[in-house]
Amino acid sequence: MLPSLVEVQSAETKGPLMAYVGTFSSPLRDVLPTQVDLPPGNGRGIHLFQVNRITGVMTPSGVHELGTSPSCLALNAAGPRLYSANETDHVGDGTEGTVSAFAINRADGQLKLLNAVRSGGAGPTYLSVHPSGRFLLVANYFGGSVAVLPILADGALGAATDIRTDAGKPGPTKATNAPPGSFAISGHDRTHAHMIQADPSGRFVLHVDLGLDQIFVWKFDEQTGLLSPNDPPAVSLPPGDGPRHFHFHPNGRWFYSIQEEGSNIVLFDYDAPKGRLTARQTISTLPHGFAGSNFCSEILVSADGRFVYAGNRLHDSIGIFSVGKNGGLTFMGEEWTRGNYPRSFNFDPTGEFLYSCNQRGDNITVFRVDRKKGVLTFTGYYTPVGNPSIIVFLDLAKAG
Repeated sequence: MLPSLVEVQSAETKGPLMAYVGTFSSPLRDVLPTQVDLPPGNGRGIHLFQVNRITGVMTPSGVHELGTSPSCLALNAAGPRLYSANETDHVGDGTEGTVSAFAINRADGQLKLLNAVRSGGAGPTYLSVHPSGRFLLVANYFGGSVAVLPILADGALGAATDIRTDAGKPGPTKATNAPPGSFAISGHDRTHAHMIQADPSGRFVLHVDLGLDQIFVWKFDEQTGLLSPNDPPAVSLPPGDGPRHFHFHPNGRWFYSIQEEGSNIVLFDYDAPKGRLTARQTISTLPHGFAGSNFCSEILVSADGRFVYAGNRLHDSIGIFSVGKNGGLTFMGEEWTRGNYPRSFNFDPTGEFLYSCNQRGDNITVFRVDRKKGVLTFTGYYTPVGNPSIIVFLDLAKAG
């Protein structure tokens, strides 16, 4: 049930519900010739909004201007702090990107830059906070590397404690599981680290390399911030399918990986004590009979673990799957995003609304979530944002 009006009014007096939207805010330079995703840079940096807790409507609350395409954001509730991966490769003598740290004003959600550090590779495209809250994990897409950045006492970032560069032979340009007639070719020219995140315990860190069609598993030392290869160090997906993002089920035992070019989801069983993945099911993100090109994007498991949502770019939909008793997925249908090229989507803190960042459509669309049936219903609300890439939420009524 939605919160009552009294509950909403009480929460608003303590602090607003904020949304932070990362964008492509400048044209990407020196882009590889195989890169199909060329945002023109219509955003202005990190866009801030206050969110109506009942309707889901977003009201602009300012912009923290950045010309380095802060395409991924991560929140650390302790503080609170916000971190942005700035998808550039023009820092220093080499080709590196940067990561910025911001303090968040507890009263109005505004941002204050703390510092920016090198990301350990070109084109940082994803970051996440380690469960300990002491480290930030970064995946550098164009650099094919991952890095560990220490979070200092004030929330600022230190220089990397570890940088690991992916190595291996890229997979074929034609995905094993591509839909009939697909020309979806994006990242099999070289290594491309696309996502990095710790498992729920924080003992292991996993990252995907789209170009190598592999998911790497690292042991993580919380004292030193160092990564070491697990045994085995990686699992492989079908050649050319291109793993992009993943999400753990709330029980920590099931792991869902979405493949950008193969347009499918692979369910893995996760052995938490050993940090090992075992594939068990592969299912398409698209409706039966689809033919043509599609690029998958985001994957999220609902907070109650009953549903999985998968983003489809070009098909411009969010596939909806029910989760069986053993973690297996069943395709339930899809919802049109009402916008072009949904790069990512996210739930608000209550799980009542889902927000789709439609990168080429220059807008964010809002859907009401039926938490019993899993279906999405468009609210009719559009929010204009140039080249939105990611949206994250912070409830200042509950912020630490």
